[in-house]
Amino acid sequence: MMKTNNSNVTIVGSVALDSIKTPFGEKKESLGGAASYACVAASLFAKPAMIGVVGSDLPKEHMDLFKSKGIDLSGLTVADGKTFRWGGYYEYDMNQAHTTNTELNVFADFKPKLSQEHKNTKFLFLANILPSLQLDVLDQMEGNPFVAMDTMNLWIENNKSEVIKIIKRTNLVLMNDAEARQLCDTPNLVLAAKKILKHGPNAVIIKKGEHGAMFFTDGIYFSAPAYPLEFLRDPTGAGDSFAGGLMGYLAKTNNTRTENIKKAIIYGSAIASFNAEGFGLENLKKITMRDIKKRYKEFENLVKF
Repeated sequence: MMKTNNSNVTIVGSVALDSIKTPFGEKKESLGGAASYACVAASLFAKPAMIGVVGSDLPKEHMDLFKSKGIDLSGLTVADGKTFRWGGYYEYDMNQAHTTNTELNVFADFKPKLSQEHKNTKFLFLANILPSLQLDVLDQMEGNPFVAMDTMNLWIENNKSEVIKIIKRTNLVLMNDAEARQLCDTPNLVLAAKKILKHGPNAVIIKKGEHGAMFFTDGIYFSAPAYPLEFLRDPTGAGDSFAGGLMGYLAKTNNTRTENIKKAIIYGSAIASFNAEGFGLENLKKITMRDIKKRYKEFENLVKF
């Protein structure tokens, strides 16, 4: 365990070693996992705390990266054994990842344990992990955080009742379009969003990959475009980068009003676009706030008429 750094957004999720192949290249055992992408993205605005587990084989350079970004690693357990590994590939439809192998390794026994500081965090992001673990984290919370959650089609198929329990205790739900359709049993994303809101969250963001994101809350609808990338190399982690950037901005501003969430969506979209231009985390390692503000301005110009 390492000393905390007074984080203001807690992120619970996976840290992995990914082997990825796209039409534009290939990387083996690069740093990945939802918590990795989300924390590095959030660190551009805030002081994120990472709750997760890695094996003793995780290369030191990856831990050094987390430390260099000011990420609180006191909730990251280093267990004897191998780090979670995922392998996959993309064809020219870069919205669809094809999994070739999954090795849970130490992640199979992951039990999130929150410190007192983490239990009282103001902002909490439950990245895509087993719903029972997300519920466990919510049960440990002592404060009244702004909670955002992500999920996946596997959990909706096999653990739907638990997913809905989490939604009921969440302020902001993030899903991609296929997941929203599956959860709500409708092809219409507007109807899907309305059904999700009826479960109790304040807002829903439906991610549409290269087609941007849709935001629904209190009768308000906001559509954010995707940045028109010329060089899309690897979309792995784009959704987690989006969520991390969004939550980091909300934590920095300490403002969850609708107009500020709209700004956070654009900042998250800008960060996700940089992520997709490189393999793994290679671009998120080096982008600066100047880069992000420039792209934020370009987003503004995209929708000005």
